[in-house]
Amino acid sequence: MHDQDMATEQCDVAVIGGGPGGSTAATLLARRGYKVIALEKAHHPRFHIGESLLPMNLPVLERLGVLDKVRAMGVFKAAADFEADNERGYNNFAFARAIGNSPPHAYQVWRQDFDKMLYEHARESGADAREGHEVVKVEQAGPRETWLDVRTDDGRSYRIQARYVVDASGRDALLASKNKLRRKNDKHQSAAVFGHFRGAELRTGEDAGNISIYNFDYGWMWMIPLPNGVMSVGAVARPEYFKQRKGRGNVDFLTDTLKLCPALWKRLAHAELIDGEVRVTGNYSYDSARMGGVGWILIGDAFAFLDPVFSSGVYLATSGAEKAVEVVDAALREPKRELGLLRKLEKRQRAAMARFSFFIYRFNGPVMQTMFRSPRNTWQLEQGVISMLAGDLFDTPLVLRKLRLFKLVYAVNVLRDWRRSRVEHKYRLAQARAQFTGGNTPLDKA
Repeated sequence: MHDQDMATEQCDVAVIGGGPGGSTAATLLARRGYKVIALEKAHHPRFHIGESLLPMNLPVLERLGVLDKVRAMGVFKAAADFEADNERGYNNFAFARAIGNSPPHAYQVWRQDFDKMLYEHARESGADAREGHEVVKVEQAGPRETWLDVRTDDGRSYRIQARYVVDASGRDALLASKNKLRRKNDKHQSAAVFGHFRGAELRTGEDAGNISIYNFDYGWMWMIPLPNGVMSVGAVARPEYFKQRKGRGNVDFLTDTLKLCPALWKRLAHAELIDGEVRVTGNYSYDSARMGGVGWILIGDAFAFLDPVFSSGVYLATSGAEKAVEVVDAALREPKRELGLLRKLEKRQRAAMARFSFFIYRFNGPVMQTMFRSPRNTWQLEQGVISMLAGDLFDTPLVLRKLRLFKLVYAVNVLRDWRRSRVEHKYRLAQARAQFTGGNTPLDKA
């Protein structure tokens, strides 16, 4: 069954992937005394998008023991702002106004530096964290016997026998793809084009570190302040918009796209694209039919990927990894509890994803846009949305009640908008009929 000539190692837990989720799991499992081998196919630092953290990331980072490092490398982020028709041009959703217990701020970071720091911290915490080691095959021989074939970037191959496997392989989704669990989300498909600029206009005062979100006809755009005067700027749009890219260079395509939002483009009037580098990537949403089984679990993007509009990726990965460690620990110590805890965690994770998804799927719609452009705090609904933006979507009953109420108010507004559209449509038909017949159709018959 196995090549006897290939070197074999043994461990308690093999962690596939060296992003935030994998590093979090490796750190916490090593602290619990397990022999952990973490495997990252690339070498840190490696580029990754997703630079904006959420306030609810901070307690996780504090428990990991890296919050001071994040504070030193990050840009202070007090709020998220959304384009509006008011005097200053945007509405500020300050995290300090959240109604739960989320921290009043977050940070924005260079992901390559952030990810590198977390992986090194896992190593310092006792995990055998390896880089340039790619898992090319996973084969489960029993509940506590999984074999991983590993190939290094210098051409060597070896095999690991693990009692448990944590898949944090990101959008490679190694185990979900292998086990045919990955499910494309046809409701929400998008792609992104982005670059980094120097000299972009910041918000003033305490808003200088805000992430700014803009809408345009095909999707949404972001501006994320980063260290050393750099601004991450990009657009997420439906795939049909990206068909217009054919035959055009990425720089021209990004420039032409950003010009579709005058308010954003104005902030780039004196900015310069760094190194002329523009990236295009698919943001295709998906999830997995299940989160795990006996002896294995999926965390972060290896389990599911949402549209990045609310910067949920790192938080779902790290908080999910923290909870997954409890499942792994129980599985190795009290196997009878494993599947029950796994089901409970999957239910919890899907519930938070569904709360984010409610806003994501409707974000570009006219009703949701009106609610973000002209927010009202009736019944603390605006503060409930701020708590959602902070990532407080799991355990705070007041926040969850406000979000349920927000959904009800949203539904009422959709109904009103539909009725208004019908009246306007009937009015236009009546006007057209009157013009065609030369008569005067009464408006009350419209």
